[in-house]
Amino acid sequence: MSIKTVKDFNNFAGKRALVRCDFNVPLKEGNISDDTRIKSALPTIEYLKERGARIVLVSHLGRPEGKKNLKYSLKPVANRLSELLNQDVKMLSDCIGSEIVNNTLQMKDGDVVLLENVRFYAEEEKNDKNFAKKLSENGDVFVNDAFGAAHRAHASTVGVSDYLPSVGGFLMEKEDKFLGGVLKNPEKPFVSIIGGSKVSSKIAVLESLLSKSDVVVIGGGMAYTFLHSKGYSIGKSLLEGEYIDVASSFLKKAKELGVKVILPLDHIVASDFNKNSTPEYINSFNIPENKIGMDVGSNTLKEIEQVVKTAKTIIWNGPLGVFEFDLFSKGTAKVAEMVASCSGLTVVGGGDSVAAVNKFNLSDKITHVSTGGGASLEYLEGRILPGIKVLEK
Repeated sequence: MSIKTVKDFNNFAGKRALVRCDFNVPLKEGNISDDTRIKSALPTIEYLKERGARIVLVSHLGRPEGKKNLKYSLKPVANRLSELLNQDVKMLSDCIGSEIVNNTLQMKDGDVVLLENVRFYAEEEKNDKNFAKKLSENGDVFVNDAFGAAHRAHASTVGVSDYLPSVGGFLMEKEDKFLGGVLKNPEKPFVSIIGGSKVSSKIAVLESLLSKSDVVVIGGGMAYTFLHSKGYSIGKSLLEGEYIDVASSFLKKAKELGVKVILPLDHIVASDFNKNSTPEYINSFNIPENKIGMDVGSNTLKEIEQVVKTAKTIIWNGPLGVFEFDLFSKGTAKVAEMVASCSGLTVVGGGDSVAAVNKFNLSDKITHVSTGGGASLEYLEGRILPGIKVLEK
């Protein structure tokens, strides 16, 4: 089911658009170290400005534990928005209350203001009805463009929709289109590349994608539990004992469905889990007793390259090795390059794989790089996201 978007709302002129964004940006000594999330909200803000809306932006930042803590103030975001929009974005001192509402009522068409962090109130994460109602008094229409928070049923993502007509912004629409497209009707051959450290955090995604995929590539720390379930030795590599049967059952189901599963054929290992450990190459499924698997080897990469070359759709979620350690980032870097050079539809979702394509400067060569870490993961698991559910037509 598709969602209602800003294009479905007839007349924004003179109306206060309460726009939920995801401005949960990384801060270093009070300065924004990555403004990607701010920039991703600009198409919706510009669209509303052009149509004469009065734009009231709302977001959370960090985890202030339901208390006012100026360390988590959105003031740096207001400053950056002022630069990007080339106009003054007024920072309001709170997100609810008569004084704040009066400020929004005095706005002119095209004005942009930013409310203070909604998580300064514990009621936000509890989706408290009274708090949601007070928040809704700052708008005439609700626009949810915070895909990164769409998996949270909070007052500012779900609650306000009880009190205002509600539509999605362009970012929300884009995420729904690409992630939804991968799940609903992917063009074949469809290759799913799933990495990350733990089976426990990715098994739901693997199971959701299995029946739709032609090939599933499993890498990262979780691959060793799968290899162990097949009887291979994994040395000191990460093993989730309670997931050995789950891994075995997944591989059996894949075989029954005729889905090819690629596990590491060879490895880059180390004696210790340390960024300065010496990488060693093991040309075997088996890892020696005193070694830890840290990355995939060249034979594995060749095998992945063969299927990626001919893919019409690729979803990639999670790194193939310990990519945050430069000496063990080659596998993830090579896979990022392969996905970037694929002529089919390519979707990268999940915090670490997004960080990887950014690290290797390849994001502009990917069809869609998802902005939502936990949200994209839950979406790919096939879960209904509350922030999207309230926008459905």
